[in-house]
Amino acid sequence: MDLKKIFRKDACPTKIGGQAVLQGIMMKGEDRTAVVVRKPKGDLHIKIEPLKEKTKLQKIPLFRGVFIFVEALVTGTKTLLYSAEVLENAEGGEKYEPDRLTKWMIKSFGEKVTLDIMLYSSVVLAILFTVGVFIILPTWIVNFFSNVTGNEIVLNLIEGIVRIFMFVIYILAISRMKDIRTVFQYHGAEHKCIHCFESGRELTTENCQEFETLHPRCGTSFLMFVMVISLLLFSLLGWPNLLLRIGSRIILIPVVAGLSYELLRLAGRGDTLLIKILSIPGLALQKLTTVEPDEEQLEVAIAAMKAVINKDGPKQFVGNTDIEGNLIPENEGEASE
Repeated sequence: MDLKKIFRKDACPTKIGGQAVLQGIMMKGEDRTAVVVRKPKGDLHIKIEPLKEKTKLQKIPLFRGVFIFVEALVTGTKTLLYSAEVLENAEGGEKYEPDRLTKWMIKSFGEKVTLDIMLYSSVVLAILFTVGVFIILPTWIVNFFSNVTGNEIVLNLIEGIVRIFMFVIYILAISRMKDIRTVFQYHGAEHKCIHCFESGRELTTENCQEFETLHPRCGTSFLMFVMVISLLLFSLLGWPNLLLRIGSRIILIPVVAGLSYELLRLAGRGDTLLIKILSIPGLALQKLTTVEPDEEQLEVAIAAMKAVINKDGPKQFVGNTDIEGNLIPENEGEASE
């Protein structure tokens, strides 16, 4: 890991971020998002949407991290579902046949309401899974160590290590899946493209390929900050009974998310020795969640990037695009400012 290539002296940090989806990438700029998906026949589908104005509360340090965490869960799930829909409906794609329950819901409530129910149900299930596996389960497992040692600091340390170990094992397990590995390649393409743009280089596949797949502002690093901060914060609470531990950890999730986001912002804007040291665990984890992309995957990242940095471009659009950023509406007149 070459930190000089990750924390680049010649870079001008931005707020542009992204997310890898199924066969594509979502880029988030200052005023819009753009998701680009490569269809089975090779053409690039694009959907551009405007960002909602932030409230005053969403701009306050610590509080903003909580809002962004929740927003990322909803937007991330929504974008993943959308990319799957694009691939299913594309010519040459694998067609999806809704099950009986979904058909009944569409017939009873309409397609839009059904999609919203599926979206928010997926988010709730993701939250429950995360809380159950990575918060409740580790503290329950370490509960048995209290028979070996009564040292509260040691017990909290063991809990934190168990939590990180379980998360790494989870990442390693899913990385063996072919579709997930492809998503990780798009994740790497996203980072390379952002590095290239922040370094002031022309957005070409050749230039992007010169950069690292690791980036200080990655969501993976955010998750690692969450685990490290939770370890330190929970250690201040001692080692009460199991129910109190579980309750305190759930209640403090917003605090942990808020602090983690502020650290992530610092990591994205600075290159001091302290920031580099704090960022190393997250960057190491990115070694698992990013894979070197190919040229076609970089083309997708570049197309998504050009859509969000083009100040004169539309803030709402659905259609096709090319690597040069030329937009082709599905139907004439579909693009709108």
